[in-house]
Amino acid sequence: MKEKILIVDDQYGIRILLNEVFQKEGYETHQAANGIQALEIVEKNVPDLVLLDMKIPGMDGIEILKRMKVIDKDIRVIIMTAYGELDMIQEAKDLGALTHFAKPFDIDEIRGAVRKYLPIKSN
Repeated sequence: MKEKILIVDDQYGIRILLNEVFQKEGYETHQAANGIQALEIVEKNVPDLVLLDMKIPGMDGIEILKRMKVIDKDIRVIIMTAYGELDMIQEAKDLGALTHFAKPFDIDEIRGAVRKYLPIKSN
């Protein structure tokens, strides 16, 4: 079984980019444009890792992270955020986020972090 990654970002281009990168890496990927979609995917598909944008209209990343942890307290989350959101980054880490990336991020750095926290299982 492939490891599953959920990409949560309201920016379509970022979702598509990350989706393509991680499918090529051999992961099963899921995408969500908002918190409601993200939580539904967490409940139905139980992703192994979530790439979560902090600034999402309607339900911000902190609220999404809190609700994900209620569904699965061990869920692994890497947050993505704009520069200067240090208070939000700290709160997310206090809630269990593994690490964070500032946008615009280096795709190789985020790929390396995913490999670190979610090594691909060989079949």
